Amino acid sequence: MKIRNLFNWMFVLAVGFSAVSCSDDDDPQIDEQVPNDGLPAHRMFILNEGSFNLNNAGISFFAPDNSDVAAIPDIFYQQNGVRLGDTGQDILAYDGNTYVSVYGSNYIAKLSAACVEESRISFAGDADFNGGIRYLAAEDGYIYASFHGSMIAKINAKTFKVEAKLRTNGSNLEGVAIEGDNLYVANSYSQVDGNYVYHNEVFVIDLATFQVKETLNVVTNPNDLVEADDKVFLISHDYSRESYVLQLIDPAAGNSVKELGYATKMAAGDGILYLVDSRTDWSTWVTVNTFSSYDIKSGRLNSTSFLKNAPAELANASIYTMAVDDESGDIYIGVTHYSDSNGDMYRFKKDGTFVEKFDCGGQNPKAAVFFD
Repeated sequence: MKIRNLFNWMFVLAVGFSAVSCSDDDDPQIDEQVPNDGLPAHRMFILNEGSFNLNNAGISFFAPDNSDVAAIPDIFYQQNGVRLGDTGQDILAYDGNTYVSVYGSNYIAKLSAACVEESRISFAGDADFNGGIRYLAAEDGYIYASFHGSMIAKINAKTFKVEAKLRTNGSNLEGVAIEGDNLYVANSYSQVDGNYVYHNEVFVIDLATFQVKETLNVVTNPNDLVEADDKVFLISHDYSRESYVLQLIDPAAGNSVKELGYATKMAAGDGILYLVDSRTDWSTWVTVNTFSSYDIKSGRLNSTSFLKNAPAELANASIYTMAVDDESGDIYIGVTHYSDSNGDMYRFKKDGTFVEKFDCGGQNPKAAVFFD
């Protein structure tokens, strides 16, 4: 097994990084950025969520096609000289830029393809958005962002200005996905007198009018949404069921909703939805992961694991994210060790063959994006 050392990054790419001084928190001061042409064309960025209130979210760089190019554990800090903030939430590659939402710090940043910050929007002083930014989607020159507290923002991707606000009749909004002319938004829960009240709606928003045109009834506590092959897939965190519930929303069938089974994480690529169902015995704190896949075209669920010769520890690891590289079809599975240490990423070929394991460069790998 090959494990890449993320922490030899200062000696690669011939950029001569130097730490010239230390700040009050002992962070090195970076005085030279990595130019865009100093990174390979095909690149992967991993958003590490970090731990609550520790200001340790970050973005790591990884070169999928070149094992001679060492990874950079926090390229955001390397490029900008500041930390990403508190609790990284979502990352999106769109039209040559990277967009990242940071929930606790409550802002969205527009980054270059080399993770240099070009601009940001802080929502800390906006009463409409003070619940905190969550997930991102993009279409036709706009970035759409969900927020806790019922709001959705429509942001011009070029000018990076909020052009419209939509207040739904929901509460804490989570996952978003775009299919056709519609934005799908999960309405997860609210808190009433200190108690959690779970909802069962997905809002369908007309992108042309930026208004809710339909509300779908789904399994309680909808969270994660993924669009793939003209379908929308949803995972609801229904704690009354044996595990989280996977559903299919079919726009071609009038946005009908169908339960497909159980899954806790998902990622789509080349007509396949890759799934894992993680279940923890809380009396022993042992997690068991069951991997499966769903053929989107045929509508067939394959209960056989899509992985081959996977490292044994992955069977019981705490899986935090999954992603698929559209160029190669490679499947990435991110594992968290919570605040104990950095997360790990497991890489598999499209046919499920294990390739490598490497350090994510930060805690709690939340999401990953790829540039070609």
